[in-house]
Amino acid sequence: MGRQAVTTGGGQAARLRKTASEVFGWDTLLPEQLTAMEWVLDGHDTFVVMPTGAGKSAVYQVPAALLDGPVVVVSPLLALQRDQIAGLPDGDGSPGAVAVNSDLGAAATEAAWESVARGEARLLYLSPEQLARDDVIERLAALRPALFVVDEAQCVSSWGHDFRPDYLRLEQAARRVGRPPLLALTATAAPPVRREIVEQLGMDRPRLMVAGFDRPNIRLEVRRFLDEDDRRRAVVERAAAEPKPGIVYAATRKDTEFFAGELAALGLAAEAYHAGLRATERSRIHDAFLSGETDVVVATSAFGMGIDKEDVRFVLHASLPGSLDAYYQEIGRGGRDGEPALAVLHYRPEDTGMQTYFAARSPSRDVLAEVADAVHERRSDPADVDGLRRATGLSRNRVTAAVNLLEEAGAVTTGAEGEVRPAPATPPDDAADQAALTADAHRRTDKSRVDMARSYAETTGCRRHFLLGYFGEAYETPCDNCDVCAERDGDDEPGDAGRSAHPAVADYPVGAEVRHGHWGDGTVLSQDGDRITVLFDQAGYHTLSLEAVAGRDDLLTVVRRPGEEQAAV
Repeated sequence: MGRQAVTTGGGQAARLRKTASEVFGWDTLLPEQLTAMEWVLDGHDTFVVMPTGAGKSAVYQVPAALLDGPVVVVSPLLALQRDQIAGLPDGDGSPGAVAVNSDLGAAATEAAWESVARGEARLLYLSPEQLARDDVIERLAALRPALFVVDEAQCVSSWGHDFRPDYLRLEQAARRVGRPPLLALTATAAPPVRREIVEQLGMDRPRLMVAGFDRPNIRLEVRRFLDEDDRRRAVVERAAAEPKPGIVYAATRKDTEFFAGELAALGLAAEAYHAGLRATERSRIHDAFLSGETDVVVATSAFGMGIDKEDVRFVLHASLPGSLDAYYQEIGRGGRDGEPALAVLHYRPEDTGMQTYFAARSPSRDVLAEVADAVHERRSDPADVDGLRRATGLSRNRVTAAVNLLEEAGAVTTGAEGEVRPAPATPPDDAADQAALTADAHRRTDKSRVDMARSYAETTGCRRHFLLGYFGEAYETPCDNCDVCAERDGDDEPGDAGRSAHPAVADYPVGAEVRHGHWGDGTVLSQDGDRITVLFDQAGYHTLSLEAVAGRDDLLTVVRRPGEEQAAV
């Protein structure tokens, strides 16, 4: 379904405004927020794409006070859950909230469930891993939830197969708890990625709300280096010189320790944050940053998701990110107060980003075969993911990732109770081969995402034009707030983003579904003079020369133009 018109009339809108004012203290709601809230109250599956800081959480928090039943919020990080619960108001009418996670003891866990059962807490925060547990599913189904929220929904697509495999099991979880209406929230999703999220979550004709991706107050810069020592020195000097607070993203745990140590030696309150720290230490750093005690956090990509801190003045990247999806999400931590903020990518041509990491995280052919064998051995008494884990001795993450790939390849299916069954007439070896081909397609897409990040770093055109084009949003140059446009100020040379459009550009409009003779089906994301960027289903992102494809119907053909879509998001 395409983007819906924003409407704010009717009784539902009045109830929502009254609740927002009296319970949350919000005098106004954005039209996009209000319309999405109305869809939620009306029981529609709803997909909301809004920039970081635009108030996505309000879309479920306000309706939670009005819905007849608890609201389940699937959230990937415990710190994010804690922040959102702490930010809720006290007093009459407040929906109240609890989290059930691995940090709670048995007594605290039981108290949280009882609070939801009594209606004292209307919001129940869970990690995707919690929803993989049968006991959690059974208790949740008994509560008859009124809404199932998937926060940071990009994990379903952008990182789903490697970052959080359990995100890809959420469709089954929602069905097992009674299939309440779904609400998916993300700050970053291009049109083809939205379609994948909708498919993976099993959303039913969702209403779509997309706010603009542009964050004009964030200045975009890239600095290119040949020498690694020069780059490290530049990162430290820039972080030390810029107004605080700020975030530096580094590729490895070792790098976070290095940069934090260098900044601390200069007298700054700097902390390293990564998954190798104890949970209590991560919480301490998180709280210190929010309270203003810490000047700079140097972190791997885990830090910052959902951070509710408005005054971050800079976000520096010490190396190429794994994708522009991740980059946009991370720089979005800056300038949430609307004041000027800075995003600088420090880049070397040798950077490989997360490409090697992605490839290493995919299940091997042997793992796929082992899981496929276990599924077939239990075909008369099907096992769920935990049962397959016990049967194979593999880690839960590896089994979940393998089942996801086998299911995507059509080699297995998952039943209503989470049981995994082999597809008819698909022997284990064939199932493993099919899943391995699917894994290869994911690796190609991951590699193409790294290539697009590298293209952003190397573009000679407006960086905002390039970045927004990646998400399928047109932008007229110059932006006057990136390093390329600043250097071109007063120059007669227009650069890449100002090239004259190729005559064939009208043949391949943004949003068109196309078919390539070699790469298969895809969607046109952006146009840039004589080039278009296409996201192919099996081959990932590719930038094509219109000169090369013009007049060659056998190379790139338009399957469906924008506006001709039926019900695809």
